[in-house]
Amino acid sequence: MPGLLGAVAIVLVFLLSGLKVLREYERAVVFRLGRLVGARGPGLVYVIPGIEKALRIDLRTITMDIPSQDVITKDNVSLKVNAVLYFRVIDSNRAVVEVE
Repeated sequence: MPGLLGAVAIVLVFLLSGLKVLREYERAVVFRLGRLVGARGPGLVYVIPGIEKALRIDLRTITMDIPSQDVITKDNVSLKVNAVLYFRVIDSNRAVVEVE
């Protein structure tokens, strides 16, 4: 009897390990046996353990500060150039699958 109870507990923990909670700004791109199934979320998402794999994608606007660079123009004027890059993911499936 204790062995059966332990086995049931292990199976229950295994099945509950597939529950994922995604925030409002996240999506899960799900692959089943290596093939794209689609995007899920936000909210409570179930991913079949061992069969499906989920990648979390953040849909918020991301800011990257590019360090300043010293450049010299054609007329020998020295300049310091810096930039800020803003980007965000619109389609989470394409962001994962169609990266070049």
